[in-house]
Order: sequence, then C-alpha cells, then structure tokens
Amino acid sequence: MASFPRFRFLAIAVIFHLAYIYSIFDIYFVSPIVSGMRLFEVERPPSQRAPADRLVLFVGDGLRADKAFQSHPEPYPKSDNDLVPRPLAPFLRSKILEKGTFGVSHTRVPTESRPGHVALIAGLYEDVSAVTTGWKMNPVNFDSVFNRSRHTWSWGSPDILPMFEHGAVPGRVDAYMYGHEMEDFSSDALVLDLWVFDHVKELFAEAKTNKTLGDALRQDRIVFFLHLLGLDTTGHFHRPYSKEYLNNIKVVDQGVKEITELIEDFYRDGRTAFVFTADHGMSDWGSHGDGHPDNTRTPLISWGSGVAKPELYPGGVAPGHDEYSSDWNLDHVRRHDVAQADVAALMAYLIGVEFPANSVGELPLPFLAADLKEKAKASLVNAQGVLEQYRVKEEQKMATELRYRPYKPLSENGLTAERRVADVKKLIRSGNYEEAIEESAALMKIGLGGLKYLQRYDWLFLRALITIGYFGWMAYALTTVIDLHVLHGRVKPSRTLGGTVVASSILVALYASFVISKSPPTYYLYAFFPVFFWEGVYARRESIAAGGKQLFGHVKSGASVVSLLFNTAIYIAIIVSLALGYIHREILTGLYAIGAFWPIAYGFSFLREHAALSATWFLSCLAMSTFTLLPAMKTEDVNQIVGGGGIMVLIGLVYLMFEDYILADFSRPTEQASPTQNHFSRTLVGVQIGLTALAMVVTRSSALSLQAKQGLPRGNQIVGWVVLVLSLLMPLAYKLVPSNESNTHYLHRLLIIFLTCAPTFVILTISYEGLFYVAFSAVLVSWVRLEHAIYRASPPPPPSLEGIDHRPLTLPDLRTSLFFLVLIQSAFFSTGNVASVSSFSLESVLRLIPIFDPFSQGALLILKLMIPFALISANLGILNKRLGVAPSALFMTVMAVSDVLTLYFFWVVKDEGSWLEIGSTISHFVIASLLCVFVAALEPVSGVFISGVEVEREEKVVGNGEKKNGVVGDGKADGRI
Repeated sequence: MASFPRFRFLAIAVIFHLAYIYSIFDIYFVSPIVSGMRLFEVERPPSQRAPADRLVLFVGDGLRADKAFQSHPEPYPKSDNDLVPRPLAPFLRSKILEKGTFGVSHTRVPTESRPGHVALIAGLYEDVSAVTTGWKMNPVNFDSVFNRSRHTWSWGSPDILPMFEHGAVPGRVDAYMYGHEMEDFSSDALVLDLWVFDHVKELFAEAKTNKTLGDALRQDRIVFFLHLLGLDTTGHFHRPYSKEYLNNIKVVDQGVKEITELIEDFYRDGRTAFVFTADHGMSDWGSHGDGHPDNTRTPLISWGSGVAKPELYPGGVAPGHDEYSSDWNLDHVRRHDVAQADVAALMAYLIGVEFPANSVGELPLPFLAADLKEKAKASLVNAQGVLEQYRVKEEQKMATELRYRPYKPLSENGLTAERRVADVKKLIRSGNYEEAIEESAALMKIGLGGLKYLQRYDWLFLRALITIGYFGWMAYALTTVIDLHVLHGRVKPSRTLGGTVVASSILVALYASFVISKSPPTYYLYAFFPVFFWEGVYARRESIAAGGKQLFGHVKSGASVVSLLFNTAIYIAIIVSLALGYIHREILTGLYAIGAFWPIAYGFSFLREHAALSATWFLSCLAMSTFTLLPAMKTEDVNQIVGGGGIMVLIGLVYLMFEDYILADFSRPTEQASPTQNHFSRTLVGVQIGLTALAMVVTRSSALSLQAKQGLPRGNQIVGWVVLVLSLLMPLAYKLVPSNESNTHYLHRLLIIFLTCAPTFVILTISYEGLFYVAFSAVLVSWVRLEHAIYRASPPPPPSLEGIDHRPLTLPDLRTSLFFLVLIQSAFFSTGNVASVSSFSLESVLRLIPIFDPFSQGALLILKLMIPFALISANLGILNKRLGVAPSALFMTVMAVSDVLTLYFFWVVKDEGSWLEIGSTISHFVIASLLCVFVAALEPVSGVFISGVEVEREEKVVGNGEKKNGVVGDGKADGRI
C-alpha cells in the first residue's frame, strides 16, 4: 500500500476520534455559564441586619467526611491510653454537639480542586472539561460569593487563590500565598497549613496597629477564606488512612480552633459565621478525580452567627444517619446532607449578599437560625435566581431555533415563572410560610429542571448524529481495509453524480441549520464525518462485494458455515467481555485462563511439534491472569520493586549467555557469529542491563528515604533522571553497530526494546508492576512466535498481485487483530483500574519530581502507562513482517473493530445518578475512544521500532505462480531463508 493512503487513514482516525471524544461534553456537560441575569438577595428593612457581618470559610483540601468524623487512636502514641480511639478533631466535634449544624457535602465529578472550589464559592458546577484548567491561573469568569462580598481576604495555595483574586472586581479579593516550592510531597505537608494559620494571625495582629486595616476588617459583608492544602498533599503521598494524614487532621482542628478564638476575641460581637468543609475527598489510593464515594463525600460543619444549633435526639438515632455514619458516634445529632453548590447559597445568605449569578445551589434551610418568615423569603429569592438563569438561557435558545419547544412546566396552563413567583409572594404576605417554603422548593426544582432541559435541548439530534458517525467510521475503516489489504487496490472507487449530490445536500442542510442556530464549531465536525464516511463506503461498494467473495469464497459447505458462525459468536463474546472488563478486571483473568489453552485448538500434532513454545505461552498466560486478581489499590513495596527489576536483569544476562542459541530460534546454531562483530552490540546490551540494575539501587534508596520522611536526596534525583534519559536514548547507540544477522534479528530487537523501557518501569513502579512488565513481555513474544507457527501450519493464503510484496488479509487475520485488542485492554487494566481517572499513585514520580507539578508529574505517569503499548507496537510490527502482511494491515483492522466498545460506552454515559456512575461512564468512554488514537499512533511508532529488522518469511505464491523464499527486512528479499 502506498504510504499516502495509509497516512491519510491514520490522520482521519485520530482527528475523528479526538473530535468525537469532545461530543460528550457538548451533549451531556454543556457549560452552565451565562450572563445578563438580574441578581437577587433577601430584602430586609434598614434596621434589620444580615444574620452575620462576616464569614470565615475553612476548606480542608482533600479531607474525607469519614476521616473527619471517625474516632482513631492517637497517630503517634506515647502511652497505652493513646491507643484508645478518640475523635481527632475535638474542636470541630464540639461545634457539632453544641453550637452548630453538620452534614455531608456531596461533590460532583471531576473531584478536583478547581471544580470543587468553584462549586463551593460560586454555587455552580462547571462542565467536566474544566478540570483541564485546574492548576492554571485562569480567572473564574463568573460570579462568586467573593465577588459579591464587600472584601475578601484569602490565604493558601498559589494553585487556587489566583483564580478568585483575578476573577473578581479589582481590589476586592486579597490573596496571600506561599511559593510553589513549599508544595513538596517528600517533606512534611503540615507546614502548608501552619503557614496559613500563622499569616492569618499576622493580619489580625497588624490590624491592632494599622487603623486602615482595622477599619476594613470591621466592615460588614466580608469573607475570610483559609485554603488548607496540607491534607491533600499528605493524603497523596501517605494515603488517607496513614498516621500522617490523621495527624494532619489534628493539626487542622487545632488551627481552626485558634483562628476561631482569635477572630471571636478580635470582634467580641458574636457576629461571625463559620463554615468548615472540603473541596473533594480522597480514595484509599491517595488520589481523587473520579466519582468514587470516598472522593465525593466531604464534611460540612457550620456554626456561629445565623447558624442553627444542633438538633439532638438523646438516646435515639437522629434522622439523616445511615450505615456510612454509623461509626461516627454522632447518631443522636441530626445529620443534614447538602450538595456542594448549596454551600455558596448558605454563605451568601449568612452575610446578606446577592446570590451568585450562576448559582444553582439550594439554600439548606436546616442550617439557618431563622424564623419561618425569613426562611420563606430566603427560599423564594433562591428560586428566583435559578428562574432568572432559565429566563436568560431560554431567550438565547429561542433566538437561535426555528421552532423552539418550551419547557412544559413553565409554559403550560399559564403557569409561567412570573405567575409562580407571584403566587409564592402572596403566600408569604398571607402568613402561610410553610406552604410558601414548600412551593419555593418545588419552584426551585422546576427551575433546575428547566435549566437541565435547555442543556439537553439538542440531545436526541446530537446522539443520533454521533451514533451514525461511529457506525460510519467502522464501515469506512473496514471498507478501507478490504480495499487496501484484501484487494490491494485493484477495484477502483465508483462514485456517481446522484450519490455525490445526496451527500452534499445532506451536509449543506445540516450546516445551514447550524448557521441559523449559531451552533458551536464542533457541530460542523460532528456532521461532516458521517457524510464523509458513508459517501466513501458507497463509492467503494464494488470493493465490498469483491472483498466479500475473496474472504468468504471458501465458506461453501454446511460445516464451514457452522464454523464461521461459531467463531463469530466467540469474537462477539470476547468483545462483550472486554466491555465488562472495564468494570470487572477479573474478566481479563478468565480470558487469559481460556487463552492459555489456545494451541490445543490446532491439534496434538501441532502441540508435539511446538511443545516448548506452547508451554511458554501457557505459563505466561497463567502469570498474566493473576494480575487482575490482585488488588488495584497498591501500596509501595520496595521488595516487589527490586524483585521485578532483578528478573529484568536476569533476562538480560540469560540472553547474553545464550545469545546464539536464542537467535537460532532456540535450536543449536549452524554457524557462529564473529566475536568482533557482536562485541559492540553485546557491550551495549550489558550497559542496558547495568542501567536497569542502577535503577533498582537508586529507586530502593529513594523510596526508603521518602518513607523515612528524610526527603529525596539530591544525588538520587540526579541519578534517577540520568538513568531514565540514558536508558531511553540507548537504542540510538545501536545505530553505530555494524549490521549483521544477529543485530537485525527480531528477538535481538525485542530484547533491546525490553531493556530500554526496563529502567523507566523500575523507577516509576510502586509494587508488582515490574513483575507485570516481565510477564506481559513474555506473553507478547510467545504470541508472535505462536501466531507465526500457526501461519506456517495453515493452508497458503490467496496469491498476491504481481509487484506487491505483501499477501492479502484473510479471515484468520481477524483473530490476530482480536488478540491485539485483548492485549491492549490488558495493558490498561492488569496493574490497576485505569478506567478511573484517579487510579494513579504519586509515590513513583516523587522519586524524580518531589515538588507539586501536576503536568510534569502527569507526563511521567503517562510515560509509564505508554510503555506496555510500546511493547505491543513493536511485537505487532514484527508479527506483521513474519506473517507477510502490510505494515499497517493489522493496525487498521483493530481500529475498525475497536469502536464497538466506544459506541457502547457512548450510550451509557450518564450525567445524573450516583457520582460513581457518572465518573466511571465518562472515564470508560474516553479510554475506549483513545484506544483507537493509541493504535493509530502506535503504527508509525512500530515502524521506527522494527526498522532494519529481518525476519524469515515462509514460502509464498506470487502473482505469476512462482514460489519464492526470502528474508523480509525493509521491503527487501535477499534470497536467504
């Protein structure tokens, strides 16, 4: 196949999948931000003050609700009494029991810092893609409680505070931040929280001598925001069940106590309201991001001016409790759960400012120390803010739709938003406060439903368009594979005027509707691809017919039809199993266990002839089957790290000892290679083995030092980076080796690639991943050799066209592609559930980058994730050559069939339900979509990895009937067998 059609196909695949990945955000997660709304606040007579003059917001970044409320032994016990479980946050607990109201605040995905703080402070849930701006100084481009306040003072992380400082009215928000260098995961993160507490104390100390500052602090409608990052940093490195994390809770509790007492002593007026909560929780992995309940449940405690006292039920179980809070010893105190955006509404009410313009939070009335009339008025104002957003969004939608369909609950029977609001006001004036509260709550629900209706307005159309696009891609890809790799392009496309006119008319009609409705630019891409794909399929209809005859021409007897149907059923079952494997990793164990017996399908004579190879395959499959049974949540285990690295070194040494035997296909070599010829190559292999051993030593030293809280030694960091970079550059050194038969042998090349990635995998592993790397490599090499052995034992394929060096694809090649798809899934899920975006551990990258740097640390984690794919691409490239097919043939086949999974996950994406379901469905769809992008990227990578490799090709029949033997290198044959 010419290189241009192949490149065009790969480029189309990448662009299409990246564009369609974004479709779920246009469909399910449209940005809620609009402007032009009127603002609402609770109207009070001049003589009546707001519930509080000021508010203090404490955010314990990464604090889980259960850890905040449970009892634990003293983290660092000094006596037997310290082993008795006790609350680690006694001050906050005292507020729950005596002074305030508490509950669980439920966050939404993604459970990251920016979306969490935006929900808390602005009252809205950003679209899920906002996580990409989570660590940038990107100003919050919408309203917030800080922007409504008279003035806000904030202290904390440089990753959070600038968003609100630069997004507010200039000069309204003061931000005091420590430097990025303090966010060092290898040191004690308590200093981050202590820094915040100390600087708050400094501000109030200065106010005693600075009249200007003192006057500013004594104004009403002011906010103090303390962002406490220590818990998040400690949890990432030590896990949320560690003594370090639990001790950090004690430190935060003590700091909150000191700041509360400081502020109460400074003002002495009892007019301060306090809110303590978290932006997100943390999984037992020490990570967050997805919708696991440990990440979405955070504590909420409020006390002070305007906040209701606790509702106590002595001797009984108070309402609101469930199994989750059964071990908190707070059963007698009523628990009031809220959605995270509700906190913004609560804060706005307490200090008497307008509700943020884009807020969708529902004011939690049980938290308010107010009479029914005040609650009724506040509830109505809350609902009016949401209805105002609906009004603005509806006007925008009506201006762009030819036939707008209004939201029925706010349009039928004359029950408009204005009419409903007027009815509630009438109830308030007549003193029917409880009924007014109920009607306001119902109106709030209707308003939120209206906002959701407008966000989902284009759902049906977009989902249908995307579905047609995915089906079009699969048909287009299969048609291209048939045209290029089955027929070798001998049947030309057949376009007709009618087909072109129909396709163009459909596209013009869709684009015209987009122009009228002022649709986003992405809509044009969504519409272009289905038309482009299906027009291409129609133009190649003759190729499909000819390819079908060639592929299925041998299926004539009843037995062959039954065999074809049986194999089809198996393939479908495997694809379904892969879809379920995203949720249940153990399914991959079953696939490997069944696959271990694959060689038996070819008879006992085949097993006898390839006994050693079949045994290697069997054992490596059994080894791989164990990894998906191991817990996905791993803790750092230096012994397993060293053990995995030791096996990698051993493999390299065994190769050096038995190189001639291995390169002779595990048989006695017929001739010995020149020692001088191989000396340089063997030296380089020895250097790679040495780098792997050095990686083991430095990784062990770094891990032990970090575990002992001694920080990362500078020398270890430098050596780690040197080993990482040198090992990845080692393949370039082989370019200096004189070309000979051993250096171009495929097994020699696979060993080089294995040893190239080995040091990186040692440095970036925390547990059994190194053992997985070895087992996975063994499976891949066994698979390549076994596929080749089966190919040799099978009937010869159809003859190639004259002048074409590659044989056409046959139905058995679909089995090879299916194996490749299973191996890709295994690369994702064998060492953890990567379908969860939070399933990454930072311990490994801290050995190279101890200071918080999400993009650099994320890049290293992705590098580790990509290594198994590098192995897959190299092995499939070798297999392509050994089977005599075109370099991209099997890659393209996989890309054609893999989107069956993508389409399934597209239809199960959720934007409501449990946070776990929402987060998981998004992750599954994105990963399934990216698989095709990975495969497209692996194809050229494979060409680089196997450049210059020569493999034996079996006897084949060329177009003129002549039989030909050869060694396949870069498209050349030199007559050797």
